[in-house]
Amino acid sequence: MAGMSHITAYAFSFAALDGSDIPLASFAGRPVLVVNTASQCGYTPQYAGLQALWMRYRERGLVIIGVPSNDFGGQEPGGVSEIVRTAHDEYHITFPLAAKATVKGRDAHPFYRWAALERPQSAPRWNFHKYLIGRDGRLKAAFTSAIEPSDPGIVVAIETELGAQ
Repeated sequence: MAGMSHITAYAFSFAALDGSDIPLASFAGRPVLVVNTASQCGYTPQYAGLQALWMRYRERGLVIIGVPSNDFGGQEPGGVSEIVRTAHDEYHITFPLAAKATVKGRDAHPFYRWAALERPQSAPRWNFHKYLIGRDGRLKAAFTSAIEPSDPGIVVAIETELGAQ
């Protein structure tokens, strides 16, 4: 359609928790699940479900990126060591984690501003909101915080993208 944006998720990059970069373009052709996370949230146990998805589908191409954010309820107040303690030490996360970022409002990370334009009704309203980026770099689905990573809707959406060629 005329006037529609051709910008994809591949235009964006996150700073990694370890100080390196996570350019989404490096995952071109692979589905990517981007999740804003927090260490002190009632949804924090979803880290375990995200790790299970990662273990189940990473060999088939799925990428999961956790984006710690303090935007909702001040539930990610700490720095790198506190995030690592929760994600790595407590939940044994092995998928990439971004540095803490803003995910809402005018100061939001550019990826989140783009996603809000692509799906205005699907912007994060709390921690552990999930965006599924398709193999083509387009936003394919969004899942609210209350939807567990093991939910059949998420699993079907991921498997659909993994099967898309």
